Amino acid sequence: MMLGLILARAGLDVVVLEKHADFFRDFRGDTIHPSTITLLGELGLRERFLALPHNSIRTLDAVVNGTRLHPIDFGRLGPPDDFLVLAPQWDFLNFLAAEAAQYPGFHLLMETEATGVIEEAGIIRGVTVDGPDGALEVRAPLTIAADGRDSIVRRAAGLRPRAFGVAIDVLWFRIPKPAVVPPSTLAYVDRGGMIVTIDRGDYYQTGLIIPKGGFDELKAAGLEEFHRVLAGIAPVLKPVVGSIESWDDVKLLSVQIDRLERWYRSGLLAIGDAAHAMSPAFGVGVNYAIQDAVAAANALVAPLRTGAVDLRVLDAVQERRLPPVARMQGLQLAAHRRIARPGGAAILPDPAPEPLRLALDAAMPLLQRVSARVIGRGFLPESLAPELREPARVAAV
Repeated sequence: MMLGLILARAGLDVVVLEKHADFFRDFRGDTIHPSTITLLGELGLRERFLALPHNSIRTLDAVVNGTRLHPIDFGRLGPPDDFLVLAPQWDFLNFLAAEAAQYPGFHLLMETEATGVIEEAGIIRGVTVDGPDGALEVRAPLTIAADGRDSIVRRAAGLRPRAFGVAIDVLWFRIPKPAVVPPSTLAYVDRGGMIVTIDRGDYYQTGLIIPKGGFDELKAAGLEEFHRVLAGIAPVLKPVVGSIESWDDVKLLSVQIDRLERWYRSGLLAIGDAAHAMSPAFGVGVNYAIQDAVAAANALVAPLRTGAVDLRVLDAVQERRLPPVARMQGLQLAAHRRIARPGGAAILPDPAPEPLRLALDAAMPLLQRVSARVIGRGFLPESLAPELREPARVAAV
């Protein structure tokens, strides 16, 4: 959606396919990081986006074995984009779609799913689709596979990702906020496990980290035991865990990390999860996908205005984006290995002795500066090319 918006602003003719009738999908990434807010500013959309209902936070805490830590402070980045936005992803997508609809070259086809690729003489010429009016072909000089970790377009084009073993899954569910609301807290950790809480206004979107394949065992123990586990890890949630009345209220997110060895073919480029599936760790998946889109737009606008895109241009996009993606996936894999060990995430004794608390307080400013940059900006934050920051005043190409 972001790439479609940027290309349409540049005067290009763009078709975006969405297989559903709307963007309302729960359990999706809701964090809009400072890097993305900066990009919206470059597009002149920052203030309009921030006028939408959202929560802005500068700090995120973690409670480890009863000790509250303050490892993330986006205020360390400096103004103006020194905060994180929590907003439902469907609102963000609707916002981008409405902005893109102002440009004559932007075409959003809802309830239209790509079913395969059109290949002629080894070149991808577009996609076959199934939409409200039946089967169609959408032809283009360049097809972007942005259809996620189970990408149909990627598979049809013969691109196969390399999977990295991940030993955890996540159970997602809603929990109402307790009467006494704690400070913004990203995670609660003890030797019993780890719970992530994402603030969505009047409730928490909550994730329980479990061993991969462990959902059936948890269900076999019963809901009462599930409530006990949640209350044990995050005592602040004890008054509200009973709101989970059925296993139907709990969804399994199978965590995976993979990436393509090669992100492109002649006539096709994969970005986002279609090129590199990220885990939920650090909540960076949406923002890395958007950075892919910006890097792609910067490289593609000029050649798309003249016709076919040379393979060297597509290779340059991968060469730019692969290093930061690989570094972040490496961090995620290291975090998962730690969490997957019994009691592995509980890195502090309970209770933490006073000398350790003082040492943590002394180290926290440095940790905050590092985490703000790595999580808030990423290893290679992208900036829109200056010539793309103003909408083109030409008919769509």
